Amino acid sequence: MKNTVEEPVLDYGKEYTYADYLQWRFKERVEILKGKVFKMSPAPARLHQEASSKLSRIFLNHFHKSACKVYAAPFDVRLIDKRKNSIKDEDIITVFQPDLCVICDPKKLDKRGCIGSPDLIIEILSPSNSNREMKNKYELYEENGVKEYWIVDYVYKTIHRYFLQGDTYIGLKPLIAEETATSRIFPDLSFTVGEVFED
Repeated sequence: MKNTVEEPVLDYGKEYTYADYLQWRFKERVEILKGKVFKMSPAPARLHQEASSKLSRIFLNHFHKSACKVYAAPFDVRLIDKRKNSIKDEDIITVFQPDLCVICDPKKLDKRGCIGSPDLIIEILSPSNSNREMKNKYELYEENGVKEYWIVDYVYKTIHRYFLQGDTYIGLKPLIAEETATSRIFPDLSFTVGEVFED
């Protein structure tokens, strides 16, 4: 007889913390954004995974001799609640798993992932998460000082880039397959968009 673990029942009106997150055992991954819990897709689509693999290869090749580190999901990023300014598990109300992130400050890395904002985050849109990436995470990353945020759309084969100017994101024009994607904060990171979407 198989030993099964019963999944916890979530109250979507309740505020959760990283301490709660560490106790959960879900079949699917979950994220907590400002105390609100969101279940992630059970398994990303094949094209999502292909785009993720190609971007990971490009970024890992670029940063392999750099002090900056590249991490792909699943990799926990925790953000400190500015109201409490505490790194205690019970005081952290945001933990998420970006598809890809670049972190250049080694003090932000610990055995459980990253605590604090990555320098650059890439999220790949899926039908089940597009609203979250386009609104909730955009606002969260802007508010927490993620210097650069890219949204990759594998359906339309485009990349949207945003970079912080002061406390506000400035959007650059969307890039299509034959154009070149260049990072604002890492100007020597440059590649053809089509590389991400080619068969």
